[in-house]
Amino acid sequence: MSARRFDAILFDLGNTLLYFDGVWPEVQREADAQLLAHLQNEGFALDAPSFLQQFRARITEYYAQREAEFVEHTTAYVLKTLLAELGYPDVGPQQLSPALRALYAASQAHWLLEDDCLPALQALKNEGHKLAIISNAGDDEDVQTLVDNTGLRPYFDLVLSSAACGVRKPNPRIFKLALDRLGVPANGAAMVGDTLGADILGAQNAGLYSIWLTRRADTPANRAHASTIVPDAQIPSLAQLPSLIKEIAQPN
Repeated sequence: MSARRFDAILFDLGNTLLYFDGVWPEVQREADAQLLAHLQNEGFALDAPSFLQQFRARITEYYAQREAEFVEHTTAYVLKTLLAELGYPDVGPQQLSPALRALYAASQAHWLLEDDCLPALQALKNEGHKLAIISNAGDDEDVQTLVDNTGLRPYFDLVLSSAACGVRKPNPRIFKLALDRLGVPANGAAMVGDTLGADILGAQNAGLYSIWLTRRADTPANRAHASTIVPDAQIPSLAQLPSLIKEIAQPN
């Protein structure tokens, strides 16, 4: 393998830099209830059982659609569309934003920083690498809040969500947008993530070096792709990342 110097290292967020310590169905129910309570407190006359059922059904449909099309319509769009159908056609950002904060507060409490994350990031920064996050997410403010709440902000030159740019990994466009903002060519960047279909395939299609983080990667989707998507390298934890980057930069 010829030596390859990376001017930028890109990271996934969830299950890469952060891990989730809750039970998703329980957290989703709590989040939906907080959303409903907020809307009712703001004067929306909503039938609770009907709204909760319709909202979760719309979100489930949205999640399936975005995985098929790699387009991000955002949770705000889903909520705005549903409220319009329920008799509130003029709901604007000033009402949607606080409602979505109430929704995402439930899950934000369960996203925690990996123990080896900050030391690895600091080591990479010390070596002069630009660092960026590319996250598939339905709400940009949620991503930015997670980055701030977990102390990640000082380490990153860019935090880009699919909600902010309208396309999801593995669409090469989201990688190109990040690289353009960083001023780095694709062959001068590596992508680190836990998902074969989004992070690894997306990076490879965009011309980046792909590094699969396997610590939290034992998922049905990854098992389904295990024989067809092969990363350029893989590591069991972030602790191994700085030495791997140095190793790749050394000529054989």
